[in-house]
Amino acid sequence: MQVAKLRNIVKRYGNALALDHVDLDIHEGEILGLLGPNGAGKTTLIHALAGLVGIDSGSIEVFGKNQRRHLLDIKRDIGLVTQDIAIFEDMVPGENLAFFGGIYGLKGNALKTRIAETLAFVGLSEHAKKTPAKFSGGMKRRLNIACALVHRPKLLIMDEPTVGIDPQSRNHILESVRELRRRGTTILYTTHYMEEVEALASRVVILDQGHVIAQGTVDDLVRHIQHEEKMTLEVAEPGEPLLAKLRAIHGVKTVARDGSRLLIVSRAGTDTLDRVLAIAREAGGVRSVNAEKPNLEDVFLTLTGKQLRDGGRE
Repeated sequence: MQVAKLRNIVKRYGNALALDHVDLDIHEGEILGLLGPNGAGKTTLIHALAGLVGIDSGSIEVFGKNQRRHLLDIKRDIGLVTQDIAIFEDMVPGENLAFFGGIYGLKGNALKTRIAETLAFVGLSEHAKKTPAKFSGGMKRRLNIACALVHRPKLLIMDEPTVGIDPQSRNHILESVRELRRRGTTILYTTHYMEEVEALASRVVILDQGHVIAQGTVDDLVRHIQHEEKMTLEVAEPGEPLLAKLRAIHGVKTVARDGSRLLIVSRAGTDTLDRVLAIAREAGGVRSVNAEKPNLEDVFLTLTGKQLRDGGRE
């Protein structure tokens, strides 16, 4: 069953085309990972689905209802975890949840029960009497998620829910996402951490320049680039002259730099590695080399030509 169906979505901001005839399906009970480089249109797409921004053309159906005609009904069953933390730092967690629960019509004992259950779910029960101003970044993120969960949404949209937090809080959030799926919640999940999508997503959609350029399971997407090879080199002189020479090698598709490490994707079955090593040695030497099997990050790099963490916020 489809929870959401977006067809031919176009959204412009002035002369900039943020979404260019996007089609997207979200199926009941899945975790759909939405990936894209900065500026790809991910946040615009999320906001359009949540009804926070209007679209210029196309159609959106959520829970089988046309969004234009049934927006308020649809919003009652959607939870949005925003990229920016949206909590009241001078109100204790229960007061935060009471505010957001009240927006969705919860009150009385039903609201009290939901607050207690949701705080327990995100692991904040023992901090219920503290104000979020005293919380760590990870605790604030967990409260931010709780505010989107208190009304038990059918569709949960999570926009970069683990940005800038400690590993313990990240693991807690990831396990919470898995548990929500086990309980039947449908989740749209965006992140700049590729390993999170690999660990969580039942299906992945890659967006670039306002287009959906690929979708499928992680295994499906990786199979599409099995004709490619990936190698990682740590070199002594990782300057632009070396990168230009490597990119000029026949068979090399992309060369990306991370400090002194170079990630090189090339066509399979060639002698590219030998030529790469020869040029790198001439340019100052090679400290280490590692050939790897393709993974989701390789798919992303191949399709977009960009690393997922390139640049700043979208």
